[in-house]
Amino acid sequence: MVKIIYQVAIRVFAFLIRFVAPFNHKIKLGVDGRKGLLARLRDTLPGQVAGRPVAWFHAASLGEFEQGRPVIEAYRAAYPGHFILLTFFSPSGYEIRKNYNGADLICYLPFDTAANAHEFVQIVNPKIAFFIKYEFWYNYLRALRKNGTYILSFSSIFRENQVFFKPYGGFFRKMLGDFDHLFVQNQSSVGLLKNVGINACSVAGDTRFDRVRAIAASARELPEIGDFKGNNPCLIAGSVWDADMQVLIPALNALPGQLKAIIAPHEIKADEIAGWRAKLNGRSILYSEVAAGQSPTGSDYLIINNIGMLSSLYQYGDVAYIGGSFGVGLHNILEAATFGLPVVFGNKSYHRFQEAVDLIERGGAFPVADFDQLLKTLRSWVEDPAEAKQAGRISSDYVLSGVGATDMIMQKVAESMS
Repeated sequence: MVKIIYQVAIRVFAFLIRFVAPFNHKIKLGVDGRKGLLARLRDTLPGQVAGRPVAWFHAASLGEFEQGRPVIEAYRAAYPGHFILLTFFSPSGYEIRKNYNGADLICYLPFDTAANAHEFVQIVNPKIAFFIKYEFWYNYLRALRKNGTYILSFSSIFRENQVFFKPYGGFFRKMLGDFDHLFVQNQSSVGLLKNVGINACSVAGDTRFDRVRAIAASARELPEIGDFKGNNPCLIAGSVWDADMQVLIPALNALPGQLKAIIAPHEIKADEIAGWRAKLNGRSILYSEVAAGQSPTGSDYLIINNIGMLSSLYQYGDVAYIGGSFGVGLHNILEAATFGLPVVFGNKSYHRFQEAVDLIERGGAFPVADFDQLLKTLRSWVEDPAEAKQAGRISSDYVLSGVGATDMIMQKVAESMS
């Protein structure tokens, strides 16, 4: 019965998505990107593959892609003759990474109907398939199993309240049994899986640790950012939303001349940015204005009105505020931590992120409930830079302790190829 409900639900979801697409630009991108996709693959993919073994990587969105990127690039280095297919479910991943040169072909994943999954797998015929973090699609897993594809999941975390571990979760547990191996982030996930009979699992950790170390090693030098900072302490506000800025703006205004800030919004909205600038005391400048030749020297706030710079900005910071935790969920704190920055974020939506919980326990991260707590934290770091540096060392040491997941996954890949 659950299987029937699942199949119906997928079809209803696909219909609703198409129905609302004209009214939502992001959804429309996903619908348009899937139109005729299977036919295009059927016509062009065999010629592109040219008989090479296919490795299929699937990521839900941009965050999962960044998690999977170290494995994609390690796979490319180990098997340069293989064809790499990368699929996304969400436009927020596909539209930003559709030109990523680490894969031979990048496209959307058709919705998980039985017919779509069967045809997609028949066309692609992957030798190995990788599902990153929380991607569990019943029809695709069934089709891959019938195809004889070796199936891996990595960087997932399982929790007792998930449907897999409920008395009524048998249908969903069957999905887990389709994987040849699941690499998880912690030992409690292994315990949960083994308690329901899923023994092909082990702790590898989070591949994002490998990714952020690689980012740190190859961070771009940005002289204009150095000019903006000068010799002043500087806060990097990464992936912030309006809910974050409602707390951050009054805290910055309460520290006049004591702390510069580089503000990188999660989404670039000109009217929203203009509103923030109006509320900030002191002089602010847009990065686009700096790129056009204006000097950032003497500005108090630099607002990054483009996408793609954030990971290189952290090298110029002394402390970091990471957005999302007052709303949709905490964004990536590891990119800041790897550069040795203490991190602060909202106290609402961080609990499902293991790295946030770990760093709070160790003293490298600090959740705040409101403006007063944020101001108190920032003021203590401004007045005692040694305290901030100590918390930053805890952050960077934590990242170093977590590297190595990619190597463990590639060991299993090598076993599957032998």
